[in-house]
Amino acid sequence: MSTQERQGTGESQALQAPQEQGVPTTVEAIRATVQARYGAAAKRVAEGEAGAAAAACCDSSGCCGSTTERWDPITSDLYDAGQTAGLPAEALLASLGCGNPTALAELHEGETVLDLGSGGGIDVLLSARRVGPTGKAYGLDMTDEMLALALENKAKAGATNVEFLKGHIEAIPLPSNTVDVIISNCVINLSGDKRQVLEEAFRVLKPGGRFAVSDVIVREGLPAAVQESMALWTGCVAGALEEREFVALLTEVGFENPSIEPTRVYTRDDAAALLEGTGLDLSLADRVEGRIMSGFVRATKPSARVPTAPAGTVAKRELALAGAPKAKRSCGCDDDCCT
Repeated sequence: MSTQERQGTGESQALQAPQEQGVPTTVEAIRATVQARYGAAAKRVAEGEAGAAAAACCDSSGCCGSTTERWDPITSDLYDAGQTAGLPAEALLASLGCGNPTALAELHEGETVLDLGSGGGIDVLLSARRVGPTGKAYGLDMTDEMLALALENKAKAGATNVEFLKGHIEAIPLPSNTVDVIISNCVINLSGDKRQVLEEAFRVLKPGGRFAVSDVIVREGLPAAVQESMALWTGCVAGALEEREFVALLTEVGFENPSIEPTRVYTRDDAAALLEGTGLDLSLADRVEGRIMSGFVRATKPSARVPTAPAGTVAKRELALAGAPKAKRSCGCDDDCCT
């Protein structure tokens, strides 16, 4: 069964789950739930608590990664020390993603980058380094606590080409055709209206702009019990699109050459870690193995096409000019007679 069939309207599985599980039933309720959990994560990071982000987000109905405070197979080991050297520790602590889009995206000097759901700002700060002082890196987030933390991290990093915006990824507060690259790190799966997110991404990208995000992707064949309990398992999987569905949505909103590159396919041990604390039978891990992955999703907005003259137009024009009377100069000579 596809995610589309499970979701009915194409919205998050969380919208379809039973009420008794405390699952949000509207897009607004999903946002409120995500804001509350990510806000708690930001507060704990700001207060300097060890393991703050994981503890705040990954509770018994966590919105990212494992549902316990132990090792998390989704959010662990995403950045190497060399890449994050010089960045505030709080930016790394508040990273609740499932990949490292800045390591895989092709960013160039002078480009404008937008990070959807920028959290504590780590991917924005890394992007700002790549695009240099002539470029610009935007971060968009809806959570006040995360935005406050991101602004602190920006100041600590001394980044002058960074700007954080408050808003929803379904309604990006930027003009059309203004961004070269859109990145995101395990955030699109949390939206209750993914088509709108992709339509907005397409709108703000310049012609030829690139979509380059990391996200959790679901493969077909997940057990029904897991599908029905995803909101208790992890929010990052609850709304995850299947591979073919993600590619189809990108194509439908206008993107070209969509593709998904697996970056981490979760093993049985990973699945068992994620299932722990959900109340589900851990033996389900055998059937979950290999069916959930982190992936790098790429697509391109078509380049602006220069209008071309219909076939035969140029030849007809040349023929017309050949038969036209030649202009005369004031001296009486034709224009092409002499100099």
